[in-house]
Amino acid sequence: MDAARLRIKPIIRLLRKHYPHVRTALEYANPLQILVATVLAAQSTDKLVNTITPGLFRKYPTAAALARADRADLEQMIHSAGFFRMKAKHIIGAAQRIVEAYAGVVPDSMEELVTLPGVARKTANIVLSAGYGKAEGIAVDTHAGRLSRRLGLSREDDPVKVERDLMALVPKSDWIDFNFLLVEHGRAVCMARKPECPRCFLRRLCPAAAKFYPELKGT
Repeated sequence: MDAARLRIKPIIRLLRKHYPHVRTALEYANPLQILVATVLAAQSTDKLVNTITPGLFRKYPTAAALARADRADLEQMIHSAGFFRMKAKHIIGAAQRIVEAYAGVVPDSMEELVTLPGVARKTANIVLSAGYGKAEGIAVDTHAGRLSRRLGLSREDDPVKVERDLMALVPKSDWIDFNFLLVEHGRAVCMARKPECPRCFLRRLCPAAAKFYPELKGT
């Protein structure tokens, strides 16, 4: 990882230069809303989730309201997000625990958040960063995992292990934004099927560029 340590600051600097206003694309107004939206966004898209949540949050504006939600009604409201039965179960279960254990307030620590049904470290990191402005880790979704491997920042497939590697490399002052920076770049340039390395501003810092495009080696 010594080579990665030399590259991480230039990588972050270039990402910030090209994506200066990063934030989650999910629309939310408070920690509960970003929690629910993040659960819904798993195996879905932020754009689609943003079409669901306005009506959902109007009908269920608090953790107490969600804790009392009719499962079938919630499933119908979130159906288009996919995996709607499991997501409805997790949302109601998380809301019930928030009411019972945290007086209706979404907890603001990793240790407490991961006790909520359906909440693993990725979701907890997004809630902490977007909802509370706190950095206790680095959220690793499919974009962050893919780009971390391509950029040589981790060799791992397990998101928890990727996060561990990133936390050892990325300065803590960049933890909150790092996921959002990778997501932006993953959507705009470094796509899953075929990254657009010839127009990528990170290609000289990316070990994968010459693998996808051998003609770029040394350029």
